[in-house]
Amino acid sequence: MNKRLQDPLFRRIRLHADKRLTFGPDTPSGERLKQLKEYQRLEHEMLQRYHDKGDGGLRVAKAHTMMVDVLIERLFLNALAVYEKKKGPPPYSVAMLALGGYGRAELCPLSDIDIMFLYPKKAKPELLKPLQEVMSDEILYPLWDLGLKVGHSSRTVKETVSEAKADVQTLNALLEARHICGDAELFDEFEKNYRKYYRRTDQRAYAKQRLADQAERREKYGGSVFLQEPDIKNGVGGLRDYQNILWMAEVRIGDGSLDALVEKKFLSHQERDHLIAAYDFLLRVRNEVHFNSKRPNDTLSLEAQPSIAWDLGYKQHDIFRRVEAFMQDYYRHANYIYQTSKLLEQRLAFSNLDANRGYTFQAVIDSRRQDRQKDLDGFLITPNTLSAESRNTFKEDKTRIIRVFRYLQQYDLEPDLDLRVLISQSLDLIDAKLIHNESANRTFRSILQTRGNVYPTLLLMHETGVLGRFVPEFGDITCLVQHEFYHRYTADIHTLNTIRKLDEVFREEGKNGAKYHQALIKTETPALLYLILLVHDLGKSDGVSGHCENGVKVAEPILRRLGIDDKRRKIILTIVENHLEMARFWQRLDIDDPRTIASFAQLVGDEDTLRYLYVHTYCDASGTASSLWNSYKQTLHENLFHATLEHLHHEPDAMVKRRKERKSMIYREIIERRLPDIEKDQIDAHFNLLPERYFIHNDADDIILHVQMVNELLETISEADSIGSLVPVINWRTDEDQGMTVVNVVTWDRAGLFYKLAGALTVAGVNILSTKAISRNDHITIDTFYVVAADGGPVQDAKAEAKFREQLEKALLHNTDLMPAIKEQARKLASAFGSGKMNRLRAPIPSKVDVYHELSLKRTIVEVQANDHLGLLYQLAHAIFKHGYDISFARISTERGAALDTFYIEPTRPLAISNTDTLVPLRDEIERIISHDEFEAAAG
Repeated sequence: MNKRLQDPLFRRIRLHADKRLTFGPDTPSGERLKQLKEYQRLEHEMLQRYHDKGDGGLRVAKAHTMMVDVLIERLFLNALAVYEKKKGPPPYSVAMLALGGYGRAELCPLSDIDIMFLYPKKAKPELLKPLQEVMSDEILYPLWDLGLKVGHSSRTVKETVSEAKADVQTLNALLEARHICGDAELFDEFEKNYRKYYRRTDQRAYAKQRLADQAERREKYGGSVFLQEPDIKNGVGGLRDYQNILWMAEVRIGDGSLDALVEKKFLSHQERDHLIAAYDFLLRVRNEVHFNSKRPNDTLSLEAQPSIAWDLGYKQHDIFRRVEAFMQDYYRHANYIYQTSKLLEQRLAFSNLDANRGYTFQAVIDSRRQDRQKDLDGFLITPNTLSAESRNTFKEDKTRIIRVFRYLQQYDLEPDLDLRVLISQSLDLIDAKLIHNESANRTFRSILQTRGNVYPTLLLMHETGVLGRFVPEFGDITCLVQHEFYHRYTADIHTLNTIRKLDEVFREEGKNGAKYHQALIKTETPALLYLILLVHDLGKSDGVSGHCENGVKVAEPILRRLGIDDKRRKIILTIVENHLEMARFWQRLDIDDPRTIASFAQLVGDEDTLRYLYVHTYCDASGTASSLWNSYKQTLHENLFHATLEHLHHEPDAMVKRRKERKSMIYREIIERRLPDIEKDQIDAHFNLLPERYFIHNDADDIILHVQMVNELLETISEADSIGSLVPVINWRTDEDQGMTVVNVVTWDRAGLFYKLAGALTVAGVNILSTKAISRNDHITIDTFYVVAADGGPVQDAKAEAKFREQLEKALLHNTDLMPAIKEQARKLASAFGSGKMNRLRAPIPSKVDVYHELSLKRTIVEVQANDHLGLLYQLAHAIFKHGYDISFARISTERGAALDTFYIEPTRPLAISNTDTLVPLRDEIERIISHDEFEAAAG
């Protein structure tokens, strides 16, 4: 306590407690709680002021710890007085200990408070129990009444060791035990016994267990520092990485402090200072998150990042620039903690050196020489590892700093820990001369040509800082936050993830690996795609908007440095410029339409470019977020690829001939099946009344279903009062392969049909992924909707289909407006998720409407980008209907709250004025619809 009394901050806290906390054993519990709450409130405000004026994270956390110490000390003294008044002197002495983060004196505003009641080794349970009850009643209950999250335990000195043996988490928590108040000699006895125990444990086994736990935790929390929404405490490079170093150091060298690691030469003075600064920054961020939360939260969510950044002093008024500046600082500090902690973990776990002798570079070199197997160009190969012969290895030949990564890749080696440090310390050798060095660039090309094993090498180059120095254009996107609804990672990590996906393709791993591999190996240079992926997003250094075109300018000098010939350079730049186009075509356009395929084939130009783009699109999407690619998208992507490949292989006349042959083949197959209750003339009519495009991607099973549904509709004509009163025929089935539900609706075509179908599905509680509609010449329309449940996947709720049927009949037969039902559902959802509006930081993709004539497709197209809300599709479709248009095709896409919808529209009646004149008011109304906030338009 004497040390703390010397701290003016603690003296102020204590003086304030002397003034405010005057309760004693006779004070009513209500009055005691009132004093405690007022003291807590005022101290919390003081902590907030320290934080707001810029005090470091460690200092604010320490001040919070001191405040809680005082609370517990006052309650402890009062508990002893209560016991003595009721029962006389306590039978045993008691000590109060702080554990975990509280033990480290690092309490953030909403941190858990872990305490332990410590009793003597030989305390008898029957005598101890009454004392324990008073301690709980007089200490724990008041703390809980203050709203504090308190974890507690009661142990004798002997029990601490036995429980640590049984649970490694307890072992770690007790390593950080700190005396709060009570019997100091009892604490000293515990500390002596416990230290004796863990110093006798198998220190190497403990260290290796910590490595396994670290790997598991890091994987659980995203496996990367560079997530858009990192976890400050448990994420990679988070507070836990730093704390793990101290636990390992305590067990391994007997002193869990950074100063001890410096003294033992595990860490330099500079590394220690950088590590403390990084940890202090993360704690300051965590304090800010806690000050602005009502419940414990350690995630830097997109919603919170703008306000957190502002409050921490990032005053850029452009919200995205502000967040980028803040998050780049966060990533820099977190990455330093991660890289340093990883090195220290390895050193502490595997060092054969006597910790008392220290840990020097030369000592490691000497130890490696004893069992070396091979000298290699200034390096030493030992079992599974590569090390440097001397500190001057890279100074003697600067190209080695690139070649070392080729050796690691080629011989399947890991870099010696000190080689990693030496690489990082030699980055200044990578100058303009080396960047343009022919030998270094040839080595780098070799790294990118090792099919199935490129990602680990590039990742190591990135982690050591070499990649961003050797390819400075890649350095420009390092730690670059991508405010797009698709992206989960920063631009640099996204790029590396795409390369990891390509490794998997070459190894034919995963559900789709083999088919992409087969497509890629038919190109002239399959491994060229590694280089394409490496440079494809470099244009983002100047912003996401226009990054494809800008990427061409950025990539071209890199390709020249690397010595890429003109032919391959043209392919690379074509794909960089158009790397979003393949996904755009199947996301936004009707790929069943031969004109769409012809347009895309003209864009790609040749088969090799198509194959590269096909695999690139898959790797790009899969490397963006694990959940982004699904079987539905795979089907669309695959269909566009094969249709375009076929188009490139055949002349237009041959294509027409092949489509007719396909139609005839399907017709014969259906006739041969001899469908019950279906006459041949009904099948003939179906084939004659539908356009040829219907038969391109509908197989025999789909067509049979439609024929049967049309037959059922026609049979109801005699029973209906009018055609308008015909009840639609509906088929609702699950497609497990595509992970969705397919809803087919056959009915008599009528004005406004699409928006009523969309509204009924919305009220039924499903999300529409896509839809296609086609009408026979006899005015029977076949509408197909691909839908998923609200949380994704096939619709499992049996009530959804019944609700859809009910709402559709109301809309079609009774002309019921479905908007009130949609609003009601929106209100229910808003209530379920909280009444406050979401304030999510979204991608810099403004709400946008394009209404235009696409001459090559001979279509009028409406494209909408907007924040999604319940009922949006219904409103858009209704607006299109009101302005005199029907929807012949729609591609609906919702990703992370953003709606990307495309509609092909056709006038419902001859227009008295030009299409352009009628499209302007339609565009204006859609703009009004999408300008509303979430839920506002639907919930009213």
